[in-house]
Amino acid sequence: MSQQETEQQVTGSPAVDDEGFVIDTEDTEERESAYRERGTVRPITVVGNPVLHRECQDVTEFDDKLAALVDDMFASQRAAEGVGLAANQIGVDLKVFVYDCPDDEGRRHVGVVCNPVLEDLPAEARHLDDSNEGCLSVPTAYASLARPDYAVVRGRDAAGNPIKVRGTGYFARCLQHETDHLYGRLYIDRLSKRERKDALRQMAEGTPRYETVPND
Repeated sequence: MSQQETEQQVTGSPAVDDEGFVIDTEDTEERESAYRERGTVRPITVVGNPVLHRECQDVTEFDDKLAALVDDMFASQRAAEGVGLAANQIGVDLKVFVYDCPDDEGRRHVGVVCNPVLEDLPAEARHLDDSNEGCLSVPTAYASLARPDYAVVRGRDAAGNPIKVRGTGYFARCLQHETDHLYGRLYIDRLSKRERKDALRQMAEGTPRYETVPND
């Protein structure tokens, strides 16, 4: 066992690379399975539910209750066949998201971020990708949306340790999308009125493949 591995076990600090970014591409299947098998699948909230349209509360207690929430989020994400899930998407008013997402090179990333903050990118790093985007809370709808193809998120892990996560391509889109959720913004809020109307039409005409929470 290396010195780094020994220190990680003693302190509970996440493993990081030479630039201080969380290493989230190792043991992905084992880590995701462990979370998911402990968790319980919960239904997904959809656009119109108030919890999706306001900023969530900061996580202040990194305890067993939070750990159980993270387990449920991984279970719910897998059941809905998603690549990322924010806590308010299962009705919980806390700034937490989980992800199980590939990047454009096919590397699988698995992790948890609490209290995420997106870093502002310098102009030279803002290369926009206008790929299609969808959302579990806007089921069956997709729309083209330009986002930077590189993202850095700072926050804390489920134990309260400071972390920073970076992503490119599809994974960068995921990090931005999930952080948006926790500040009360859906991807359709970034669309033009016409595009938003079309996405809502797609949703109305489609049938979700997973259980959702009906809006009263």
